[in-house]
Amino acid sequence: VQLVESGGGLVQAGGSLRLSCAASGSISSINPMGWYRQAPGKERELVAAISAGGSTYYEDSVEGRFTTSRDNPKNTLYLQMNSLKPEDTAMYYCAASSRYTIVPVSNMEEYNYWGQGTQVTVSS
Repeated sequence: VQLVESGGGLVQAGGSLRLSCAASGSISSINPMGWYRQAPGKERELVAAISAGGSTYYEDSVEGRFTTSRDNPKNTLYLQMNSLKPEDTAMYYCAASSRYTIVPVSNMEEYNYWGQGTQVTVSS
């Protein structure tokens, strides 16, 4: 199993970025997936999650600004980030769960597979 994130970078406050996560191996459209982020000195936190059927969950601070989606034929997960703020600066990780469920997975312990992360830096 391999998850590879891309799309991070440096952007000014108010700008946008789109992260991608290409999945390979045994990860498929039936796996719930999610985006986490970790800022220096802080714990890793859930940003967004998406179920196999496309149902989504967002952390309060990104609700209305971030959108996650998945392209199942391409086995790719996306995170569109708009109206970025300096506090969004963090390493962003893609994750996949082997749990069989129709709802988004919000418990970090239920994610079995992780990407290497992509850095997002938002300047003020």
